[in-house]
Amino acid sequence: MKRCLSAVESAVQAAHRGRRELLEEACHSYTRKRRVLIPEDLKHVMVDDRHGLLYCYVPKVACTNWKRVLMVLTGAAGPRRDPLAIPANEAHVAGNLRTLSEYSTAEINRRLRSYLKFVFVREPFERLVSAYRNKFTRSYNTAFHKRYGTKIVRRHRPHPPPEALEAGDDVSFAEFVYYLVDPATQREEPFNEHWERVHSLCHPCLIHYDVVGKYETLERDSGYVLRLAGAEDQVTFPASSKSTRTTGDMAAQFFQDINPFYQKKLYNLYRMDFLLFNYSMPAYLKFR
Repeated sequence: MKRCLSAVESAVQAAHRGRRELLEEACHSYTRKRRVLIPEDLKHVMVDDRHGLLYCYVPKVACTNWKRVLMVLTGAAGPRRDPLAIPANEAHVAGNLRTLSEYSTAEINRRLRSYLKFVFVREPFERLVSAYRNKFTRSYNTAFHKRYGTKIVRRHRPHPPPEALEAGDDVSFAEFVYYLVDPATQREEPFNEHWERVHSLCHPCLIHYDVVGKYETLERDSGYVLRLAGAEDQVTFPASSKSTRTTGDMAAQFFQDINPFYQKKLYNLYRMDFLLFNYSMPAYLKFR
């Protein structure tokens, strides 16, 4: 049994080594000049000092479950050992987990040098469709409808009725795409973290991540991180519920009504995430 396990383990190790090498090559090829990390870059990097872990969280890539796991590992969950016993809204409370940006420069550098650094990524357009479905098609997300929906309707819908301008709760996927590719959007303010590009949130060409986990191999990669951290006996990463998950087929459905001109603009916007994390351009795009 042991030999079989170690064969599986070495295959997982080799897969992760391959990902890291591809990422380094892509960083080398596609990023022009190196710059120095500033604390602002580290707001998404969560710290577990007990186990020497740094986790850069990416919304819509199992980050709720990873925050729950870190709460158990750091003791922020109190006596709870099961991550799923922690309500999702509690997992996202700022202050439950410290971020690397809160430390002094010397402490930041020491942790970056010696801690195990990991990030989880996902096929960029599946992540984007997942963010759209969650933030714009769920009736309970009124804060997003007010904050972003009303703005999107005002800018990208010809002759919107007053109730749509007021509620912002019926944004179509096409309108969301127009909003993302509109140069005025990013001039005004940074993207919301739910649709910001992973390379802008986690700076994988400036931080040398030890593990680049993928949503597509979530359970395997999560187990690998916990084994590397020596924490596999303390917590189990929750198994995912696949029922409502956004898939490639679902993303293809959302994109079928998007004009190829806008598909191309959107692809260019997320191109670095496709390149850095070795995702191929989706076959359903029509501008090839």
